[in-house]
Amino acid sequence: MDIRYTYDDRPPLWQAVILAVQHILAAFNGIIAVPLVVGGALALGTEHAAYYVSAAIFCAGVATVIQTSGWFGVGSRQPCVMGTDFTFVGPSIAVGTKFGMAGLMTATLFGSLVEVFAGFFLSSIKKLFPRVVTSAVITLIGLTLIPVAVDWSAGGFGAPDYGSYLNLGIALFVVAVIVVLNSLPSAFVKTSAVFLGMVTGYVLCILLGKLSFAPICQASWFCLPKPFYFGFAFHPGALFPIVVVYIVTTIETIGDLTAIGEVSGKPVTDGELKAGVLADGVGSAIGAALGGGANTSFSQNVGIIPVTGVASRYVVKIAGVLLVVLGLCPKLGCLVSMMPPPVLGGAGLIMFGMVAVAGMSALRDVTMNARNMLVFTLSLVSGLGVVMRPDVLQHVPETLRLLLSSGITTGTLVAVVLNLSLPEGGNVGMER
Repeated sequence: MDIRYTYDDRPPLWQAVILAVQHILAAFNGIIAVPLVVGGALALGTEHAAYYVSAAIFCAGVATVIQTSGWFGVGSRQPCVMGTDFTFVGPSIAVGTKFGMAGLMTATLFGSLVEVFAGFFLSSIKKLFPRVVTSAVITLIGLTLIPVAVDWSAGGFGAPDYGSYLNLGIALFVVAVIVVLNSLPSAFVKTSAVFLGMVTGYVLCILLGKLSFAPICQASWFCLPKPFYFGFAFHPGALFPIVVVYIVTTIETIGDLTAIGEVSGKPVTDGELKAGVLADGVGSAIGAALGGGANTSFSQNVGIIPVTGVASRYVVKIAGVLLVVLGLCPKLGCLVSMMPPPVLGGAGLIMFGMVAVAGMSALRDVTMNARNMLVFTLSLVSGLGVVMRPDVLQHVPETLRLLLSSGITTGTLVAVVLNLSLPEGGNVGMER
């Protein structure tokens, strides 16, 4: 499709707002799902969970405005939507379980400095993460999160009605709605299918009497995010799992910004890539300081550009402003944080499954010789192994056990080490 509005074009305000809302719908399920999953796994109360969701929305808006504006060399000035990322879920749960939300947010804050520095060493980092490594990591992210989605679909791990027909029925209903919406010809509906499926499941739970609106009534209409809402607690052992994910999302951001340039007909420059990665780091630092978590580019929004023919960063900047406004309303955060586990689980089964498939699909650009097969295979085996059988690490020192307990971290380390150590072009003892 031809681009109707280029980077610096400004559509009429009413049209820009509609297009901005579409970007929000495409990203919203990802923005809210991460704090919901992490908050649920860490058993945050309704009040803290509501703040976590609101802060994540607010900080996603701030990061989007920074990315599209390009202030003082920070921000690519491209139509790139920012927000929390599923990549951080596994390590966040592992770190949060051990050190609490204070330890998690502090590690996220200090870890963001790695991405800031990464902006100055793009070429070196890219060499550590060729396509075969990033494919393995992305696949692991999806596969290791599927058990979380299953638990949510059953009602939440430890719930009295875990696995009940009602909980499973609600989850399957959400799955069915998403599948049906995704099969419709409307590109807009397809883009928003997961979000609309979650809304439909939420309404169903209201009709079934599974929700109480008392917490929403008690929540205020307006509240500014508070610095270090969850506290400040620095633990060296919490840093590495978060740093690894920052490196991965740096590569993802480079890919997303490059893709935006390709679909928009304006190739991205090295300077824009550097500024975009810096915006990732600065946005993540702001998110961690305000309790909303890390931020990175949203690849799903890249697909909206060729569909609509709109590559205007003005439109995406409006989307960022709207996210900031939404994040300032605790009632909305409370409303979202009360998302019933089966609803989130139904959506998670599809979202996490699609993440895994996306990682596998990336292998199409990889020469699958024996060497690369071993890198990919052993990364998955090691990552899934520590998730499926965590007791295998029971005799490992505590600090190392925390590091390796995340399947994503373990799989990433194995993939990077093998990629650096196995000779290129060698058959390493096997043939395809």
